[in-house]
Amino acid sequence: MPHPHRQPNTRRASSGRSGGAAEALVIEHLEFAYRVAGHYAARTPIPREDLQQEASVGLLKAARRYNPGHGSPRPGHFRAFARPFINGEIRHYLRDRGFAISVPGRWRELHARGRKLHQNGIPHQEIPARLGLTPQRWSEIMTACSVRVVALPLDNPEPDAPPPDEDWEGKW
Repeated sequence: MPHPHRQPNTRRASSGRSGGAAEALVIEHLEFAYRVAGHYAARTPIPREDLQQEASVGLLKAARRYNPGHGSPRPGHFRAFARPFINGEIRHYLRDRGFAISVPGRWRELHARGRKLHQNGIPHQEIPARLGLTPQRWSEIMTACSVRVVALPLDNPEPDAPPPDEDWEGKW
């Protein structure tokens, strides 16, 4: 049932592109959407095809809302308009099927300094000492900074299993 204080949004339906025009935009820019999905596929364990499907949904939403004469970043530049829709669909998909790892800023800074030391020829074994870290902490930092998204299984094989005893807060 519609909310009593809200009017139906007829503006969106009337201001969008016709089916044929939106479909033409989707066909023309499908490879672009697949490239965006490929960037996410390289950083996640999610199958590329799943991410391409989500990218296609975002592209279709963008094509339906695109109006080159009104409200677009620049008339004729559909890719700039479509990218947030594509990224948004993929991110929603990843969020719903996993969780983003939030790495503390201090860890990101140490990781960047460690990479720079390694690029300058410092052996890998010496990096933790130069940063004032234990080798174990350095290993944790490297792992955390190399993973962007962790996928979780959708179904829990042991729903009655207790949570792990490991204290995750102490590590982050």
